[in-house]
Amino acid sequence: MSLDLPLIWAGLIAFAVLAYVMMDGFDLGVGILFPFLKEEHERDQMMNSVAPVWDGNETWLVLGGGGLFAVFPLAYSIIMPALYTPIFAMLLALVFRGVAFEYRWKTQAGKFFWDWSFAGGSTMAAFAQGVALGALVQGIPVEGRAYAGGWWDWLTPFSLLTGLSLVVAYALLGATWLIWKCEGRVQEKSFVYAKRAGIATIVLIGAVSLWTPFLNDAFRQKWFVWPQLLYAAPVPALLGVCVLALWQGLDAKSDRQPFFATLGLFVLSFAGLCVNFHPYIVPSSVTLYEAAAPDNSLSFLLVGSAVLLPLILTYTAYSYWVFRGKVGTGGYH
Repeated sequence: MSLDLPLIWAGLIAFAVLAYVMMDGFDLGVGILFPFLKEEHERDQMMNSVAPVWDGNETWLVLGGGGLFAVFPLAYSIIMPALYTPIFAMLLALVFRGVAFEYRWKTQAGKFFWDWSFAGGSTMAAFAQGVALGALVQGIPVEGRAYAGGWWDWLTPFSLLTGLSLVVAYALLGATWLIWKCEGRVQEKSFVYAKRAGIATIVLIGAVSLWTPFLNDAFRQKWFVWPQLLYAAPVPALLGVCVLALWQGLDAKSDRQPFFATLGLFVLSFAGLCVNFHPYIVPSSVTLYEAAAPDNSLSFLLVGSAVLLPLILTYTAYSYWVFRGKVGTGGYH
């Protein structure tokens, strides 16, 4: 029995993208919330909470993008021209944010500039990611195995909505991370921001979810036509469970429950996207099997990933374990 290599690789790339969204999402969220805490010692505490892990979190972005290029070259050649602007905006924002991470500790006169670079870079990166996602979901015009649209096709009301949604959702994830990892005034304020961002996130998830099925007949059939809806129905039901867990954790002033409930919201939202996309990698235009590289290449790369992925997971888990404590005004303890 031969392996379904394109499907296996689609799962691996989806896992890398989800890992990036969850791990880099909370430190982008910390940056989005940065302007709302005014005291310098509070901002230092926020940055210290993500300083040991933020650059490692971005490993998953490289793995997802590189995997798409190597394994699904046709999809890469279609998606990149369609999304050049938001993707380059995201990369520039991540660079600015990374530089700000290092430089704000080394200057007093320029700290204001680097604080705003960190916040602005985080917000722009989140917004650009959401816009790129919305543009992909709404569909990319393809003719003759090539992108057939224009420079600004990615800019639509739906993509702007998904951009805003991801900024707010990352803010929620960042706030719940600060609840878990910080103490004192930062934690107290984060409970307030988490409730506000939680309400906005739930509303925006509902708006995007209601709009998405009407972008594409295939999406609509999966969510509203029997028996296809049987596969999709558990997603909104489980989303409801995560919302209840989030609110219960916030009301109980739990350290960890809000963060993991928010991760559940992200996982289930991502699962809903996968339901919409399968078996396409470019919705309604190119399937996984049409976009995949030859099986020999997929097999060779799969052997490499069998070595690489456990190493990445091991050092990621170890770094989180080492810095598992809370962050006070003086750092981890």
